[in-house]
Amino acid sequence: MLGPGSDRRRPTQGERGPGSPGEPMEKYQVLYQLNPGALGVNLVVEEMETKVKHVIKQVECMDDHYASQALEEISSLYLCLVMEFNELSFQEVIEDKRKAKEIIDSEWMQNVLGQVLDALEYLHHLDIIHRNLKPSNIILISSDHCKLQDLSSNVLMTDKAKWNIRAEEDPFRKSWMAPEALNFSFSHKSDIWSLGCIILDMTSCSFMDGTEAMHLRKSLRQSPGSLKAILKTMEEKQIPDVETFGNLLPLMLQIDPSDRITIKDVVHITFVSGSFKSSCVSLTLHRQMVPASITDMLLEGNVASILEVMQKFSGWPEVQLRAMKRLLKMPADQLGLPWPPELVEVVVTTMQLHDRVLDVQLCACSLLLHLLGQALVYHPEAKAPCNQAITSTLLSALRSHPEEEPLLVMVYSLLAITTTQESESLSDELQKAGLLEHILEHLNSSLESRDVCASGLGLLWALLLDGIIVNKAPLEKVPDLISQVLATYPADGEMAEASCGVFWLLSLLGCIKEQQFEQVVALLLQSIRLCQDRALLVNNAYRGLASLVKVSELAAFKVVVQEEGGSGLSLIKETYQLHRDNPEVVENVGMLLVHLASYEEILPELVSSGMKALVQEIKERFTSSLELVSYAKKVLLRLEAATSPSPPCGEAAQP
Repeated sequence: MLGPGSDRRRPTQGERGPGSPGEPMEKYQVLYQLNPGALGVNLVVEEMETKVKHVIKQVECMDDHYASQALEEISSLYLCLVMEFNELSFQEVIEDKRKAKEIIDSEWMQNVLGQVLDALEYLHHLDIIHRNLKPSNIILISSDHCKLQDLSSNVLMTDKAKWNIRAEEDPFRKSWMAPEALNFSFSHKSDIWSLGCIILDMTSCSFMDGTEAMHLRKSLRQSPGSLKAILKTMEEKQIPDVETFGNLLPLMLQIDPSDRITIKDVVHITFVSGSFKSSCVSLTLHRQMVPASITDMLLEGNVASILEVMQKFSGWPEVQLRAMKRLLKMPADQLGLPWPPELVEVVVTTMQLHDRVLDVQLCACSLLLHLLGQALVYHPEAKAPCNQAITSTLLSALRSHPEEEPLLVMVYSLLAITTTQESESLSDELQKAGLLEHILEHLNSSLESRDVCASGLGLLWALLLDGIIVNKAPLEKVPDLISQVLATYPADGEMAEASCGVFWLLSLLGCIKEQQFEQVVALLLQSIRLCQDRALLVNNAYRGLASLVKVSELAAFKVVVQEEGGSGLSLIKETYQLHRDNPEVVENVGMLLVHLASYEEILPELVSSGMKALVQEIKERFTSSLELVSYAKKVLLRLEAATSPSPPCGEAAQP
């Protein structure tokens, strides 16, 4: 959210700024101001209608782009970010324990630390750097559950010069940052340093005051040796888990980022080789595996018993993998087809719980495709229910493993099948999630991968099929992309078939620019010549040609002009002879001829190519098809008018 305000300068001392307590901000009432953060002022606000509290981070735009956007939209140099409000954070816990000189409970600390590690591991897996990790940015949503917040730092810290000024303004709040971060150099290892500082403060707060702790954090940037004395004091004061922290902190607080451990190393030291325990689900990825022999024994039963095992051992990815592989081998009549809802629900839940385990995602998608394929074979009319949980899980798999081509292909295939069976709302949901852009990006970057191109075009066709496009702008790139795909796979019938389907739908949606008409017509004709035996390709190609010719005489000329492979008119004759017993193909050919015959300049070409005899045959052979008879009559009238002799000069033409 962008905050209001008409004053383009920062308020001077004593002035009320656009976020002073008591002043309403559109739908919010500012209650009070928290301690300023690294990037601006933090305000506690109340939504006037619902009385729900939020935190608004009011940031003076550090980047010229954000500043220009803010000035254009609201005449303010402030960007306001609305975040979740909670009374407590790690900062309050540390300060309370520091005042009471009490040690933080070991069991509680292990639990919340596990949650922080899980969140940070996920961010780093997505190549996201938090950049502003500190106790006040880890909020407590309940007594034993926490969240990371203030992720906006990842995109707001973009101006080095302005950041350097900010980094010098408040040494206390910058004391959590890694040495290199103060010089505007960020990496995953910067977050590791900050997390090490947080752990150090939590373990030493019972015997160090706030100022001493700040000076310690700052001194570690130049002299990591000062950590030894603190670790020794922790040992003397019998701080819980001091041995684990004594091994961990020196590895996290190395001045050179390349010498620091990764987040996975932190997890291993604390929760795998160490004795830490946490309620965090994802940390079960690192625990001891169930022996394969025991798993196989448990999975010897029917589908119901296998699902029961999967649910009881939901936290063990190796059990889930063996269970799904067992299901993949089961006969179709035992799977509860056409679409076993309980099985699908368990598989989707498994994908959600183990979204970072690639093997689980691959096997789960294989199983879903297997189920859907078997269902369509044995029950052609069956529909696969595709609710929001399934689509969001599949999209999450793509985000978690963006470079994994086999997973991408399977997810595209699953979404294509389910999209064609479901309502418009599903297509709308997928478009809003950015799936169109995702497909185009991978078509462009993965031309060398036939599977990616084929599945991408198939899903694109499925999304376009309902005819409701949220944003048509990305589709302007599609004709050029398909041209590259067809040039890469010139003899691939499946690729040509998918391309023709997309071209047809783009033409109906008006997403092919006039300057692209000739190129698209040429590609459609080329595809027909390549695979005249594929009825679906032929149908979609002639539909696309008819749609373009209807609106463009230039496209019509491109169809009839004589080129190296022959003219489109000779191709029409070949298509008719090959598919003369297929009313659908003949109807689409007839529709194209009607639009060609509407242009005076094209009529002589139709006459000279002998098209009149073909159209007459269509009229006589398909007397039961009102549509075809109508097309034939229209074309014959135009051809007869074109071949009728003109009246002598001075003699009036007969009406």
